[in-house]
Amino acid sequence: MESEDEMTVTMTEDSNDDEDFYGGGNDDADSDLDDVIMDCDGFMDHDSDDSDGFSSSHNQLQLDHHRSQNYTILSEDEIRQHQEESIAKVSMVLSISRGAAGILLRHYNWSVSKVNDEWFADEEKVRKAVGLLENDIPLPNAKELTCGICFENYPCDRMSAAGCGHPFCFTCWQGYISTSINDGPGCLQLRCPDPSCGAAVGQDMVNKIALNDDKVKHNRYFLRSFVEDNRKMKWCPAPGCDFAVDFIVGGGSYDVTCRCSHCFCWNCVEEAHRPVDCGTVAKWILKNSAESENMNWILTNSKPCPKCKRPIEKNQGCMHITCTPPCKFEFCWLCLGAWSKHGERTGGFYACNRYEVAKQEGVYDEAEKRKEMAKNSLERYTHYYERWATNQSSRQRALENLHQMQTVHLEKLSDKQRQPESQLKFIIEAWQQVVECRRVLKWTYAYGYYLPGDELAKKQFFEYVQGEAESGLERLHQCAEKEFQGYLNSEGPSKEFNEFRTKLAGLTSVTKNYFENLVRALENGLSDVDSHAASSRAGSSNNLGSGSGKGRGSRGKGTASKSSSTTNLDDSDHWSCDYCTLVNDKSATICRVCQQRR
Repeated sequence: MESEDEMTVTMTEDSNDDEDFYGGGNDDADSDLDDVIMDCDGFMDHDSDDSDGFSSSHNQLQLDHHRSQNYTILSEDEIRQHQEESIAKVSMVLSISRGAAGILLRHYNWSVSKVNDEWFADEEKVRKAVGLLENDIPLPNAKELTCGICFENYPCDRMSAAGCGHPFCFTCWQGYISTSINDGPGCLQLRCPDPSCGAAVGQDMVNKIALNDDKVKHNRYFLRSFVEDNRKMKWCPAPGCDFAVDFIVGGGSYDVTCRCSHCFCWNCVEEAHRPVDCGTVAKWILKNSAESENMNWILTNSKPCPKCKRPIEKNQGCMHITCTPPCKFEFCWLCLGAWSKHGERTGGFYACNRYEVAKQEGVYDEAEKRKEMAKNSLERYTHYYERWATNQSSRQRALENLHQMQTVHLEKLSDKQRQPESQLKFIIEAWQQVVECRRVLKWTYAYGYYLPGDELAKKQFFEYVQGEAESGLERLHQCAEKEFQGYLNSEGPSKEFNEFRTKLAGLTSVTKNYFENLVRALENGLSDVDSHAASSRAGSSNNLGSGSGKGRGSRGKGTASKSSSTTNLDDSDHWSCDYCTLVNDKSATICRVCQQRR
């Protein structure tokens, strides 16, 4: 395990070449697919024979994430090795036993530098806090000693103490240790059984005395504490995964891809959700599981019985409703009045018009308003949730297709088209892009749900970039899924296969650019819309001033000036796209979102 000083050096080195997780979009890239296909040789140059296996190749996807990886995935053996290295460092620097070093590190959450600082600042205070005696007290030199728990006499070779000199027999020690281990990880803070003594019981003593099953459990707790008590390490949250992540805090993105292929956020340990922040994800997950949505459904799709107030869902066509026993009250669904009062006076038994009359008089305005609000809220939530869930299921199917492609289809396609598998990696990359983009697209719907409704410009811009990215993804997904099948099921080599290669590679590149723009816009909080609006206001005020000075006769000049301001927001730094209003750098000749020329 590295010390914090060494970690600082590592962080400095990593930050020097740290790049954006999703890479930078090429402002000069043309969205026209024919141009992309003509220039796809450069896109294909990064194919390599070293990307076999789903986990390794999937790590390379992540839209340029692998270039600035700020974490290390550790197996149990590697965790144990780091743990032993930390213990060895402390033992050597402080000149204490390995057992004592382990106790110190556990107390200070496995921070080597923290142990060193506290020890050299006040050794006596540290020893007292953790229960380390400066000099071990040996057992009395006698033939027999009395156990402090069972009060039986035993020979010295059947007695042991924790360095404090309080003797206990092996049987009582084993029972004491076993009970503590069965109580959970608290056994790592074991102290001498004597109530008046605070001497620590280290792992070396547990290994010497405890039963085999208890040793295994204790060693397991000890190993897990190295991850669970360490502020810069966490277990992968995937079910059944035993890998841990050693993370460099402040080194860039929180997204982590484990060797088991599970992607998650280091900060909140939910599944990877960039570009949406952890707070939005927490609110969305809570809303998906909250009972409030059930209440919204009840308010939207049911009415309370006028007598017993139980909610009733109308499941047949007529307006004559009978409540369930024991109530059995019969009433009109429209006006909630007693059915016995309905007749020709109300327009007929099955054509009640009292509701419309009451509504015109304002009697039902308040209740209907609440009901309509609940209905609108539920419909809005359903809109975003359905698309969130649909992209999640599409991503799961894409993962299955990717696995099948790597294990079965790639070899079959290689035989059919008579091309080496190394030349078919563009298909794997396309599916990897689909998997990653489905994840990003899924979380953009959670982002859109919490986007303030009064910020109309941001909402429109968000829906535009989201729609462009989604459209590109659908084209890529369809090409990789349906068009691919024709070449997989062909009898022999196809002349059109090279055209399919360039088309799929081009779609992969274009979709990647679309999603880079989408992620960049969301991570910036759609700030391009704010800057555009501010510049537009400034331009409008200038035009208004010039127009007022020259009167009606100069209206044409004022209009021309306003048109120019929408294209050139800042003569030195930026220009605004007339098509999607995005603010671009002056050096760019093509809008990086809609790909329209300046």
